[in-house]
Amino acid sequence: MNIDSRLRELGDIDSAALVSAILALDDDAWREEKYRQEAFDVHKQTESVVMVFVNLEVWPIIEIKKEPGWDRLAHVAVPVMHDIIERHYPKGGTIIRAMAAKLLAGGKITPHTDTHHSFHIGHRIHVPITTNPRVRFMIDGRPHRFEVGKAYEINNQMNHSVANKGSDDRITFIFDYVPPAQLELLAQRQGRQALHG
Repeated sequence: MNIDSRLRELGDIDSAALVSAILALDDDAWREEKYRQEAFDVHKQTESVVMVFVNLEVWPIIEIKKEPGWDRLAHVAVPVMHDIIERHYPKGGTIIRAMAAKLLAGGKITPHTDTHHSFHIGHRIHVPITTNPRVRFMIDGRPHRFEVGKAYEINNQMNHSVANKGSDDRITFIFDYVPPAQLELLAQRQGRQALHG
């Protein structure tokens, strides 16, 4: 979503249980879901454990599917997401994506903006799980450092990229939250499309 800044700091969060659960995942869990890596070229040097993902083929209908990561992480991720939403966003919206994402040591996510309409209406929230001093997250040409134990919203409509020049993987939990006002606008848009067939 195009927020009024490059990055919005959401403050301290209790992510200890989520961090522990994600760090306990085995290699098979990280490699069982390859949709993001195959569908989005910028994510080729990443791995992910996806909890929920919106079906882009039927958009603007919001059809959300639970993925294999749901059973692995929901018990610790849902409380963290709900806590962040309760403190910073209007209630009554929908989480359309949620996943743990790993940028491999030495890997990079090249500069891009998130172009699908679903990215325009959802708040993109990052919860750092691991990082290292050699991770560089660039938004609109400026570097940002993320800290474990905090949460952030990024402006995904600005050009952004990540480089991990460290020797350790960088892991982040990411979710997209569409607030109720945006859901209402989407429903109105669908209604107009139905009328004009």
